[in-house]
Amino acid sequence: MANLAVSLSLLVGIVGFSEVARRTASYLFPNRNWITYVLEFISTFQLCACTHELVLLAEVGGLEPQIGLTLTYLISVIHMLSFHGAICSPTGSLELLSRGTLTRRRALAQISCQMLAAVVARLVMPRLWSLALSDLHELHTLMDFKCTNSPIHVPLLQAAAVELSCAFVFHSALSNQDKVEEKYQVHAIAAVITMLVYAGGHLTGAVFNPALAFSILFHCPGNTFAEYGFVYWMGPILGMTGSLLLFDKVIPAISGKSTTPKHQTSNGLEEKKMN
Repeated sequence: MANLAVSLSLLVGIVGFSEVARRTASYLFPNRNWITYVLEFISTFQLCACTHELVLLAEVGGLEPQIGLTLTYLISVIHMLSFHGAICSPTGSLELLSRGTLTRRRALAQISCQMLAAVVARLVMPRLWSLALSDLHELHTLMDFKCTNSPIHVPLLQAAAVELSCAFVFHSALSNQDKVEEKYQVHAIAAVITMLVYAGGHLTGAVFNPALAFSILFHCPGNTFAEYGFVYWMGPILGMTGSLLLFDKVIPAISGKSTTPKHQTSNGLEEKKMN
């Protein structure tokens, strides 16, 4: 319980630090065009850093699955309420690019910020763990902050299919979140994320976010960089593409209705069209 309390405190600290950084950046540079990229970087760092701590709790701390899923749901709600429109996933940026909401330059800049934040989170978290704030952190320090096993526990094609399916369900939920009463939308998306982690977590980790996967999984032994890229990059991109085609092309064609879908971010918040 002591390890859990310390980890929860660290999660609160990461979220609090990120929120202060977002507010400070917005206050100091309110009218700068590049402020959106700074916010994208901060929010993606928050997502990756918190997930690093949750993974540590689950894999090294032996956290009970029920508690782990509860924390996944709660932190997902907190993320979506605090990101303020940040996308935090390359598949989300690519979706908006495909829908014409983002230009190629802005999409590339966003993805670059997301990947950079993923790298920074992977470098920063071991520094925090080295402070040995808990027995769990001290044990991980003695392990030299290394993963012991590959997160992929099924054949590569099946693993890619799992990540593809998770991304498809996630982006489909985002495309249809307006059918849920607004005050419940964040909780509905958080519930979908928790369900996907429960269903696919023991197979691939159920990450379905290329930047997040790069931060927490690509340094683990057991598979090559190309194999991780195939599962955690190609899978989610194809899943997002399938959802996009289904709800923007196939269903409107079958129903005979010409619809203009809402442009949404990968954290479940509607993204305003950027000029």
